[in-house]
Amino acid sequence: MKSKKSLWITLAVVAVVVIAIVGWSMSTYNGLVTTREEVTAQQANVEVYLQRRADLIPNLVSTVQGYATHEEEVYTALADARAALAGAQSVEEFNEANGALDSALSRLLVVVENYPELKANENFINLQDELAGSENRIAQARNTYNDMAREYNTRLQRFPTSLIARAGNFEQVDYFEASEESQTVPQVSFD
Repeated sequence: MKSKKSLWITLAVVAVVVIAIVGWSMSTYNGLVTTREEVTAQQANVEVYLQRRADLIPNLVSTVQGYATHEEEVYTALADARAALAGAQSVEEFNEANGALDSALSRLLVVVENYPELKANENFINLQDELAGSENRIAQARNTYNDMAREYNTRLQRFPTSLIARAGNFEQVDYFEASEESQTVPQVSFD
């Protein structure tokens, strides 16, 4: 009788341990899925803001072209960078395309400095304000994305969550980073 009671107690303890492990595994897996989806949603937000900025650029270029018709190289660089941004598929490609766009946009703004009447144009001022607002939203969205990506990547590496992450094929995500091109001051020549 006593051995039967001990057997039932042992089975109950084993069942509780198994249920606890299964519950923890499910909770951990679902938490990783939720965090991954939050990172993906935030990446989409960054992409939306980058696209909004890219959509403002043709209007800005049109306004500048009216004053500075001989800056074809800058306009071409902007068009190429916008096309690369539109075709980007990964965070790395977005980083690269955005760096090229930042560089071309900086060169355009250097050109603007040489045309005081353009800087006073109301349409140009409005576009420049919208562009500045877009830059702020992009910076905020990137920061939020990178914070979420850091949290997600850290969770993937922590033990014992890393066991569930490995079994569920969860992979680390890339960060949005400033490109090397954005670190250099643009050079504009009027030769």
